[in-house]
Amino acid sequence: MILTTTNTIEGHSIKNYLGVVSGVDVNMPKTTISFNMEKYYENYENKINEVKEEAFQKLQDNAYKLGANAVVGIALDIETMPTSGIIIVSITGTAVMVV
Repeated sequence: MILTTTNTIEGHSIKNYLGVVSGVDVNMPKTTISFNMEKYYENYENKINEVKEEAFQKLQDNAYKLGANAVVGIALDIETMPTSGIIIVSITGTAVMVV
């Protein structure tokens, strides 16, 4: 599956537009009391990346269900809620069939 933020894929032509697809994942990392802020931020960054990967997987799964072999025009939105630690990742794009 080809994933891109652009509206075209170099070397390919879009045969069919199949619809808008999305992938959303929400997670609240376990909080631990730590006096090492560097380690805290590193762990939080790792958790954001995990949530992002899960959202991308859901996007691909939804595109496959439509018979797509690519998603173009991908937009990524990452929201964090500092008071609760909740991480929300939302990804949208257009599922297409390319040749």
